[in-house]
Amino acid sequence: MAKYVENDPLLHEEKWGMPLRELYRLALTFYKQNSGKAIHLSYEDNLKLVAFTNQANNGPFDEKCAPELGIFDVIGKDRRLHWQQLGDISKAQAMEGFINLLDRMCTSFKPYIEAVKQDNETKLKLELQKKQEALKLLEKEKELQEKQQQEEEERCKEEVQRRQLKDALNQQTYQQFKSYAVKQFPGSPEQQAVLICQLQKEHYHQYMQQLHLHSNTKTPNLLQNVSAEEPESLDSKQSATSEQSFYEKNNDSDNEDYVTICPAKMWTRPDIKAFKKEVAAGRGDGVINVGHGDIVTVRVPTNSNGKCIFWEFATDNYDIGFGVYFEWSKPLTNDVTVHVSESDDDDEFNDDEDLSTPEDLECGSVSTERSLTAAYKPPISIIVPVYRRECFNEVYVGSHAYPGDGVYLLKFDNTFSIWRSKMLYYRVYYER
Repeated sequence: MAKYVENDPLLHEEKWGMPLRELYRLALTFYKQNSGKAIHLSYEDNLKLVAFTNQANNGPFDEKCAPELGIFDVIGKDRRLHWQQLGDISKAQAMEGFINLLDRMCTSFKPYIEAVKQDNETKLKLELQKKQEALKLLEKEKELQEKQQQEEEERCKEEVQRRQLKDALNQQTYQQFKSYAVKQFPGSPEQQAVLICQLQKEHYHQYMQQLHLHSNTKTPNLLQNVSAEEPESLDSKQSATSEQSFYEKNNDSDNEDYVTICPAKMWTRPDIKAFKKEVAAGRGDGVINVGHGDIVTVRVPTNSNGKCIFWEFATDNYDIGFGVYFEWSKPLTNDVTVHVSESDDDDEFNDDEDLSTPEDLECGSVSTERSLTAAYKPPISIIVPVYRRECFNEVYVGSHAYPGDGVYLLKFDNTFSIWRSKMLYYRVYYER
C-alpha cells in the first residue's frame, strides 16, 4: 500500500468546504448507513476503509496491544495486515485516506456532502435570519417603549395644562355661579357647592367645544389666551372665599373634567295612525297646533323616581324641526309645561345666550353682562340639535338617560314654514 503524505489544510478546506474532522465524521456515517445497500464495494476496498478507520481512531498498529486472533479468523488477519501496511501515517492522513478512497469508490458520496453543506448553510441562514428578526423586534419594542414614554409625558403635560385652564375658568365664573347657587339653595352650602361644581364643569365642556370648533389651537395656547385676557381673575385666586375652598376640595376628588352627557337614542316606528288616534283620544300628553313661524318648547323636569326620559311625536302631512336640550337647574315642580314663541330669540333658550359662544371666547370666557343674566339663567346643553324630521310618515321615538337634575327642553320648530301650521301629536314619559 502506498504511503500517504499529509495534505495542506488550506487545500483541503478549499476542496470540500468544511473541516477535516467534520468531513471524516460525515464520511464514516455515510459508509455505515449505505454499505451493502446504496453502495457495494469489493472485499479489498472494505479492508482498506476499515484499516483507515482503525488508524484514524487508534493510531499506528501496535502488535503488543493487539489481541490474539483465532486460527480460523481469516477476516481479522486480513484487517490487521492492511492496518499494518499503513505504517506510521498520522490520524489526519488516515482520515484523508478514508475520505479520498470513499470518494473514488462511491460516486454518490460527493453529492451527499454537497447536500449536507447546503442544508448547513440553510440552517445558518435561518439562524441568522432569526437573530436579525429578534434584533429588529427588540428595536421595535424599544422604539415603542420610547414612543409610549413620550406620549405619557405629553399626556401628563396636557393634563397639567388642562387643570390650569380649568382652574382659570373656575376663578372667572365662581362669583357668578355662586350667586346663582345661593338663590337656588339658600342656607345650604353643601348643595350650593355641588351645583357650582356642575355648572363649572359644563362651562368648561362648552368652552372647549367652542374653541375646538373654531380653531385647532392646543391647550397650552388656550391657557395663554385665558391668562392674557383675564389676568385679574387669575390674580384673585388667593382671595377665594371659604365656600370656594369647599368647592375646590370636592372638585379635586373628581377625576373627570366635566359632566359627560351621553348621546340620545332615536328610532322610528310605522304605527303612526294608531299613535295619533291614541294621543287624540286623550291617552297621551296631547295635540298642539304649531303655527307657521312658531317654536313650541315642552319643558319636562327630571323626576326623582326616574332615570331616563322617553318621547314620541308625529305630525299630519308635513315635517317639523325637532331638537332636545337640557337645562342645568333644579326642578321646582314635576309638571310638564308648554311654551310657544314666534322665534328662538323669544324662547327661553337662546343660542346667543349660551355660556360659551365664539364671541364669548374672544372676550375671555364668560362676560359678566352675558353669563347668568339678571334672572340667573342656568346653562343649557345641546343633546339633539334641531333638524327637520319627516314625522308625517312614521312616529319618531327617542330616549335619553338623566345626566343629573334639570329640565329637558323638547323643541318643535316650525320657523322655516311661512304659510303652513303643523298639527303635532306628542307623548313624553320617564322610566323608573
